[in-house]
Amino acid sequence: MQNISRREFLSYVGAVGGSSALLKTSLAMGLMTQDSYSGPVKIRPPAPGHKPTVLILGAGIAGLATAFELEQAGYQCIILEASFRPGGRNLTVRNGDKIDEMGNPQICEFDKQDNLYFNCGPARIPGHHRRLLHYCKALNVPLQIKANSSKMAYFHDDKSLNGKPKRIIEYHTDVRGLMSELLWKSADANQFDQLLSQEDVAKLMTFSKTYGDLTENGKYIGSERAGSTTDRMLDYPKPPVPLELKEMLDSRFWYGGLLGAEIYDWCEPLMEPIGGMDAVVNGFLKQLDNAPVLNAQVKKIFNREDGVEVTYERGGQFHTVRADYCFNNIPAYFMKGIENNFSNTYQTALDSIKRGHLFKIAYQMSDRFWERDGIYGGISYTSEPVSQIWYPSHDIHASKGILLGAYTWDPKVSAMFEAMSPQQRLDAGAACGEKIHPGYSQYIENGISIPWARMNHQMGCGMQMSKDDFKQYFPMLQKPEGRHFMIGDQISHHSGWQEGALASSEQALTQLNLMLDKQIYAGGERHVK
Repeated sequence: MQNISRREFLSYVGAVGGSSALLKTSLAMGLMTQDSYSGPVKIRPPAPGHKPTVLILGAGIAGLATAFELEQAGYQCIILEASFRPGGRNLTVRNGDKIDEMGNPQICEFDKQDNLYFNCGPARIPGHHRRLLHYCKALNVPLQIKANSSKMAYFHDDKSLNGKPKRIIEYHTDVRGLMSELLWKSADANQFDQLLSQEDVAKLMTFSKTYGDLTENGKYIGSERAGSTTDRMLDYPKPPVPLELKEMLDSRFWYGGLLGAEIYDWCEPLMEPIGGMDAVVNGFLKQLDNAPVLNAQVKKIFNREDGVEVTYERGGQFHTVRADYCFNNIPAYFMKGIENNFSNTYQTALDSIKRGHLFKIAYQMSDRFWERDGIYGGISYTSEPVSQIWYPSHDIHASKGILLGAYTWDPKVSAMFEAMSPQQRLDAGAACGEKIHPGYSQYIENGISIPWARMNHQMGCGMQMSKDDFKQYFPMLQKPEGRHFMIGDQISHHSGWQEGALASSEQALTQLNLMLDKQIYAGGERHVK
């Protein structure tokens, strides 16, 4: 049997089975651990004196990261961006910025102050998103803690609790107390005799008492954990009247906001770049050899035997460029309208990706009234169409602040907002906010709305795919078609997050390495001994 190197063997595995087979083989051989990220892909450098060209279609985070890594390895990159700005859905707006909504362009009228900005797309970075954190460190993007949850914020549902907003800390405390009381009663009734010893039952009852702050006889009557209806600095604390069990069950909060801070991607502490999420975009731009070509709309993509040919329109003129490789960050649902010579199966796979509907509103508030209410960051949840209200946790006690007044991803609710004019959206969001914070509207100075399904050159946010299509087509899209590679959060299991976009770049560059290995081997430059 001929001897081959591990690298050669893995290149064959990847060429035949794709990245999934490559990963599983590497794990089986002990060459990778399951949590394997240790930095960007080390791209095979070109031969001395040769500088391969690469076309990057779309200057979103995946496109910028791909260009950055390829240039570091010695490749020449040309980035074509259809929009007037780089960054894709990483969009931070400030005074004078354009919100490029189809048919409803808006100009941001926030005051011209450094702290008055709004992250229209990604707005938070979890501590386990190591790819993004790596680039923030490598690109010198300073971060600050973002308070993603505040138990002093509110839950509101018109159909429960008499329509009155309730502090999240009160709700959490009452739910824990009521559930602990049920646990106590079950243990006290010896419901667990067949499973637990008498000693275990006693421990369970002690646990439920401590966890739920029950009385000595296992009753939940309220808890100081929820706060006090008196000034607890001067008077003996008096807990708020607790929820009834039926009220808790009738409320919608228990399957949404109650678990908000428990979702893995919302685990605290979260982070955000100081001054806006587009600091990540600017960090990449400062390092690139060539700035993206803006207002360049791709019209054709053709695989050729020795590369890729792309035609784009800019300023009414058509330009055709050839490159050795192409990394495509264009939303896949646009590809049906771009002439290409992809296989029918590959095009069908692209067509299986559907656009998501995500909508946001931001208000400039004349006063940070929420801070007088004890809220410093975090989210209030409501059954109203706006779904959520986010409070900024930076620049505490500043004179003004930018409040997220709506964040919804339900297609039906988003479609309702999309059908409105920008002013109608702001008015509707203000009416919802009044139910949580009476007098809310009087603080609104101006605002903007971001319907991602109507934003030019995006027309959606977050990849949508049926389970059957995902199973059938997603692995195909993770592999190149000729020398054309799809990238972006759409080619990840974590659509809508920058970490997913960066993972797609990493995966595509790994595929490039496998392709280069195969080319070198086929060219006779590497021989099996």
